[in-house]
Amino acid sequence: MAQDRTTESGKSLLHHHTEKHFTAGEVVRDIIIGVSDGLTVPFALAAGLSGANATSSIILTAGIAEVAAGAISMGLGGYLAAKSEADHYMRELKREQEEIITVPDTEAAEVAEILSEYGIEPHEYRPVVNALRKNPQAWLDFMMKFELGLEKPNPRRAVQSAFTIAIAYIIGGLVPLLPYMFIPIATKAVVASVIVTLIALLIFGYAKGRFTGSKPFRSALQTALIGAIASAAAFGMAKAVQG
Repeated sequence: MAQDRTTESGKSLLHHHTEKHFTAGEVVRDIIIGVSDGLTVPFALAAGLSGANATSSIILTAGIAEVAAGAISMGLGGYLAAKSEADHYMRELKREQEEIITVPDTEAAEVAEILSEYGIEPHEYRPVVNALRKNPQAWLDFMMKFELGLEKPNPRRAVQSAFTIAIAYIIGGLVPLLPYMFIPIATKAVVASVIVTLIALLIFGYAKGRFTGSKPFRSALQTALIGAIASAAAFGMAKAVQG
């Protein structure tokens, strides 16, 4: 009976202990890239144009044009970056395949060296090395992951990255422009834009900190500070040129 209780307890513990891992890191990274630039760049542009005494309609037109161009540029950058990662993976995969075929002893020695770095003794890793030599695909996967530190990329990653960054940039970029849509006087609209955008930057920075594992409040303050500095610099430069 005691054994049964132990077994049931063990099953219960296994049942309740479900590990939850965050697996959307790449998507979150793309969102962070898009939103952070989307909030900061149009914000600085609008502030700079306000400093140059432009009207709300001109600022709004220029801001929307920048958001459109920025979204395309950022999306294309994300696509090319993800495509480059995929191309690099395929080149390394092909090279490892050739080495497993042409210099298997050298590759087997590399497997042994990798395992030894984890504190595994020769008599313990020899069976593993021999087993991998009998399974070329598992051997290849092992070398890609543990020798090169490369994970097989999602074939749709490039397109997904492009769209995610572009959409995130548009969402972020519209925030500092919203006041100019409803307030015709630029001097009043810029004040509202600063308030709205700084609040958005604080919220975004806090959320970024939560997702990335850094201190949320520090992340919020740092993000807002960067946006404030960028907009103040643009506003000041525009005033200096005007003066």
